[in-house]
Amino acid sequence: MSEIEIVHYNPKRKIFSGRLGRIFPIKKPLNNFGDLLGPLVAQHLLRNEYGKFSAQKNVRLLTIGSIIHFARDGDVIWGSGINGKVPLTSLHFSELDVRSVRGPLTRDILIERGIDVPEVFGDPGLLTPLIYPHLKELQKTPRYDYTFIPNYNDIPRFSDELWYSPQSGLMNCLERIAKSRFVTGTSLHAIIIAESLGIPARAIRSNNEHEFKYADYFTGTGRDNFAFADSIEQALSMGGEQPIDISNISQPIINSFPFDLWHGID
Repeated sequence: MSEIEIVHYNPKRKIFSGRLGRIFPIKKPLNNFGDLLGPLVAQHLLRNEYGKFSAQKNVRLLTIGSIIHFARDGDVIWGSGINGKVPLTSLHFSELDVRSVRGPLTRDILIERGIDVPEVFGDPGLLTPLIYPHLKELQKTPRYDYTFIPNYNDIPRFSDELWYSPQSGLMNCLERIAKSRFVTGTSLHAIIIAESLGIPARAIRSNNEHEFKYADYFTGTGRDNFAFADSIEQALSMGGEQPIDISNISQPIINSFPFDLWHGID
């Protein structure tokens, strides 16, 4: 039987550090909420299209996240992006089946490597309200004036701030964002989910994440003149980035999904 692996980033990390970590080398998944969305979005689209479905061939599908450096020859790319922290010499592929990418910066790099890439941009995380429609209902009665979600690598930087962990569980994070009047943070997917719901959002410059992925996303959604805030206070003062027309962006993302890798079954 054919099988399709939906590749996403969720490495296991040691629970304890130092001497205790050597004695008890226990690991658990990172569970960064944005990185968990890829398989869920894909499965939702497949259920809507086919009901029951089966893979037509053995292949890997890369979706949400800066994960193209994990790609191998023959992989299918849908909405993924280049990781600006990873040297381009780490890209070990020459043939990819690209249906869409996160943004034009990723497209340019792949084209330079001889890969055909259509001009279809957008992070599939923008489709999250289609999977969880109750988020739109929560949005109607917000409980929080703002929510700040750091990238997990930035958590130590904001230890003195009031922040919401990106590792609080997928649904907890999504619902917290939906119940907020304004969202800010160094977590790119906090911004993406907020914008998918029409909630004003502003990215804060990260000390640990490369600016590439933010620029890739914002330019891919038509905001070439996007601007970072340098603090929560500045983000609140600046307000949200120029809003997106989610309907115009989401439909091309859906249309580019590789439905042809599967078929419906009775």
